[in-house]
Amino acid sequence: MPELNAHPADGDGAKTRAAPPDPVAVVKDYLRAMEARDLDAARAHLAPGFTMTFPGAAPMTNLDELIAWSRPRYAHVAKTIDGTDLCAARGTSVVFVRGTLHGAWPDGTPFDGIRFIDRFELEGGRITRQDVWNDIAEVRP
Repeated sequence: MPELNAHPADGDGAKTRAAPPDPVAVVKDYLRAMEARDLDAARAHLAPGFTMTFPGAAPMTNLDELIAWSRPRYAHVAKTIDGTDLCAARGTSVVFVRGTLHGAWPDGTPFDGIRFIDRFELEGGRITRQDVWNDIAEVRP
């Protein structure tokens, strides 16, 4: 007698497709890698054709551009994530990350409590686009 819940396709030779990675987990892994300056790990989350846009900057297509652009703006920066929102759709997922920034200006003076929102688009478990909004310009010396 066949087992309950058995499916004919579950036998030998059945092909199963791995579940796509959780888009929120991908984004959080990317942000952790960026904060640790593990650029190789961060790049592994990016899709070909990736673009990112930060306040006051033209769109960038690689992390080296971002590092060069940010160097005169702050010595280091990190994020405290207050929440994430996922908008999943067939093919493309959008993840919003919101919270505050803390770090140090180029002269070493610390800052904290600067609001940010990042919007990520993902396809196939990889980031295709990042748009960033924050209040750094409002508080930067």
